[in-house]
Amino acid sequence: MLFPGQGLGLPPSEISIAKVLSDAGYRTQMIGKWHCGDQPGFLPTNHGFDNYFGLPYSNDMGRQANTPDWAVYPPLPLLSDEKVIEQQPDQSLLTERYVQEAINFIRADSPKPFFLYLAHMYVHLPIYVKQEFLDKSGNGSYGAAVESIDWATSVIMDELQSLGLDENTIVIFTSDNGSLGNVIPPFGGRQELIGGSNLPLRGAKGTTWEGGQRVPAMVRWKGKVEAGRVCDELLTAMDFYPTLANICGAQIPQDRIIDGLDARAVWFDAQAQSQHEHFVYYRANGLEAIRNRQYKLHFGKGKENVYELYDIVGDVSESTNVYDQFPAVVASLTAAANHYRQTLGDDRTGSVGTQVRPIGRVENPQPLTRFDINHPYAIAEYDLSDRG
Repeated sequence: MLFPGQGLGLPPSEISIAKVLSDAGYRTQMIGKWHCGDQPGFLPTNHGFDNYFGLPYSNDMGRQANTPDWAVYPPLPLLSDEKVIEQQPDQSLLTERYVQEAINFIRADSPKPFFLYLAHMYVHLPIYVKQEFLDKSGNGSYGAAVESIDWATSVIMDELQSLGLDENTIVIFTSDNGSLGNVIPPFGGRQELIGGSNLPLRGAKGTTWEGGQRVPAMVRWKGKVEAGRVCDELLTAMDFYPTLANICGAQIPQDRIIDGLDARAVWFDAQAQSQHEHFVYYRANGLEAIRNRQYKLHFGKGKENVYELYDIVGDVSESTNVYDQFPAVVASLTAAANHYRQTLGDDRTGSVGTQVRPIGRVENPQPLTRFDINHPYAIAEYDLSDRG
């Protein structure tokens, strides 16, 4: 996780999916949360995106009304490409503005195909949402935020259909982690239970239990991906890179390791199996668990060592520890984990990865904004706890 004004980020030497698609002739646009570094060289426009509109990091990384502990953050910046166009934007209106940017991009008069990456801020805390969605919600602001995303998705899908693009456009809808769960957030002085449920999965965001890691993903491509089919194969968000690159005729870099695997076979064939033999669960730089198709082995939680094995197919809630019953499975998964420790590193065991590429660094980093008591936002936003 990167913070405002931090001198770390995704280095320009990395080749993103946007870059390979741009090189293949695609128009590219990124909208929403970036969070791969806010210094100029780390921003989306230096990673293959023609344009960018959004927040360069999480929406909680700005000054919050009635929350003294959050005063360490500078005002939240809204960017157009690399320029700050607004500070402390009204978060309740951002989703609507994101949708408008997306529609403008899709409607652009261009013969080129397009790649749009829209990263919503919802349902990340704090949640500020329009009253029209609150009125429809049976689950407070969290439910209203979900309703807002539903609305945004329907508008974009309707636009694709009205322009005659829906049959030749791949639409992917997914998330980056599980829900935080029901907590009382320290935002705006409100005491409100908020968050989604990960049941029947165990755990929540920030953990290596399934509730923190496993998320739904939907792929829509009319006439190509069977509508309504449910797939329980082991796939990851990293797989979108080679899968989309191969579908679009783009060149995947051959001078580096790409962690994702081509998932076209699973997309198109209900009988196909994932190419992944294992999936590793890292928390920060520490390897805490590993799974194969059926079993998941836990090594630790934070600094604590654990010895737990679960049949992740028959016991998705990770409730029955079968570590002692299957020593051969434990040995096999431990050996596989040692391979990943060697290549990716593992702070828990002091392992330094041999195939880890360096993070981007800049000297003397500067925040994109600075607090100014005379700026209009000081009155217009900080005193409105329902507007960010």
